[in-house]
Amino acid sequence: MPSTHQVTLNAPLDMHLHLRDGEMLNHIASASAKTFSAAIIMPNLVPPVSSKEEVVAYKKRILSAIGQEDFTPYMTLFFKPSYDKAFLESVQNEITAIKLYPAGITTNSEGGVSGFDVEELRPALEAMAELNIPLCVHGETNGFVMDREAEFVSIYEKLATAFPKLKIIMEHITTKASVDALEKFENLYATITVHHLLITLDDVAGGMLQPHLFCKPIAKRPEDREALLKIALEGHPKVMFGSDSAPHPKHAKEACGCAAGVFTAPIALQLLVELFEKNDASLENLQAFVSGNAQNIYGVTPGNKKVLLEKKAFKVPADYKGVVPMYAEEEIAYSIKEITHG
Repeated sequence: MPSTHQVTLNAPLDMHLHLRDGEMLNHIASASAKTFSAAIIMPNLVPPVSSKEEVVAYKKRILSAIGQEDFTPYMTLFFKPSYDKAFLESVQNEITAIKLYPAGITTNSEGGVSGFDVEELRPALEAMAELNIPLCVHGETNGFVMDREAEFVSIYEKLATAFPKLKIIMEHITTKASVDALEKFENLYATITVHHLLITLDDVAGGMLQPHLFCKPIAKRPEDREALLKIALEGHPKVMFGSDSAPHPKHAKEACGCAAGVFTAPIALQLLVELFEKNDASLENLQAFVSGNAQNIYGVTPGNKKVLLEKKAFKVPADYKGVVPMYAEEEIAYSIKEITHG
């Protein structure tokens, strides 16, 4: 994308977002609702969102928290192998996808899947495939932290082979191995965060530890980041933007036992425009990455929000109601000038 003073993004979508609940939800939901037309909402609350009643109630709380903002929360269920076709049919109109977590691998995932026996998962996954409900997966094993995602690729391959009609979304991929897997299976897709396009493990722990850059999956090697950058910048049709913006209160990040998560919601679009410009990628590819591909993959039609960004330095606030964002108190190149609807 050649250097320009203004960029307009149409119906930007965040296909992987944590809004939390309670006070945190009320504090940070508007940061996403202001600039995005819609987002896939993660279900790993305490307790996790795993019934129709819980989905409906959580959506109501989100809509209350965002007030008058024009924003659609695409709801998800926390995957359980016990889901059958009758249950899925009953909840289908309330959800956009179902999220599978390996047990204990990330925040509030203790009730996740502890094994990946295809036959145990078959009833639920075949019903999802028949009903065209995508499966979103946090793809990590419990092995050595730098190898967890690469080790999980074999599980993706097993699932993609066993359920060829099931749309499988590899969430927040961070490795070249995951990028390579995209090309092997027609039914594999992926989300990529902005922070994994910008940082490596060296930025997190190469000098003084940077707690506000610590996340799961952990940032990887330069060659992994380069593989992610390549497919994002070319607007690859099987990848889409998912921020994995994951807020935690400052005291939970700047502490022994630092919570995993990077809060990027208020600055994600600004960072993406700057990144695509820096790498001379086209505006068409950026539009595909932040909206078009997701619409095609999920079959969604978001509201027609337009976000006008201008090349004007923006100083990132120190915090947003107690949540410290990525690049806090630093300047980034782009600002949001105007948001219009219709």
